Amino acid sequence: MSYLIDTHCHLQDREFFTAKQAEEMIARAHENNVQRIICIGTDTNDSLVARDFAKAHPNVYWTYGVHPEEAVKYLAGTVNATEAVNKMRDGSEENKDMPVAIGEVGLDYHTEGYDRDAQIKVFEEMLQIATDCLLPVSFHIRNAYSDFFPVVANFPAVRGVVHCFTDSRKSMKRILEETNFYVGVNGIMTYSTLADVPLERAVFETDAPFLAPVPHRGLINEPAYIKNIAEWYSEKYKLPFDLVAHTTSKNAEDLFLFKDRVAIA
Repeated sequence: MSYLIDTHCHLQDREFFTAKQAEEMIARAHENNVQRIICIGTDTNDSLVARDFAKAHPNVYWTYGVHPEEAVKYLAGTVNATEAVNKMRDGSEENKDMPVAIGEVGLDYHTEGYDRDAQIKVFEEMLQIATDCLLPVSFHIRNAYSDFFPVVANFPAVRGVVHCFTDSRKSMKRILEETNFYVGVNGIMTYSTLADVPLERAVFETDAPFLAPVPHRGLINEPAYIKNIAEWYSEKYKLPFDLVAHTTSKNAEDLFLFKDRVAIA
């Protein structure tokens, strides 16, 4: 049977999980055939915590990102993300310090008082880093697709995944027709009427600890629940479970590459 991949979670964040809980969740993920897990960075410090967590666990990976809600803080600081990521990629191709993606980055206009200019500036910087480093992007876009499409159009080489899509069917249609991006299918889709994501463009994600799928809705989410998302997708679209697992995992591997990492035992 094909294994599953959680392309977006936050197991490294001790605000949500103790170290013991994170270890238990990795074990449960493996018991449910979720064999690869990506821990997503939301600012520089969190990204480096994700890096260290990934280095300590085979088949766990990390990303470098600045969440749009952190854009103002990022611009006010002294961190040079380009320099930091370029240092990670120095040396041999076996450098395990390299992130598998830039993200989560993007635009979020949901909360009152957001700084649109700051978000766009940081988003563009992150897209340039992704382009320079040949890395894919995990996009966080909320109530901001009117700006998202024009910005990414200026970075045609960027590959990526639209994380946690909750927008209109029109926006989904544009993603599928105007970009080559994948779309993250997560717990929200198991209890909503969001637009369909075709299998060839789908990857699975939990966003743990958030957005637990049916039948775990309301509980703390964890990577093991990718199996529930895969089961839901298989039932909804009347597709064999193994086909769903194989295709979404191949999509994730094609996107994130997972090169120069420890192979699955």
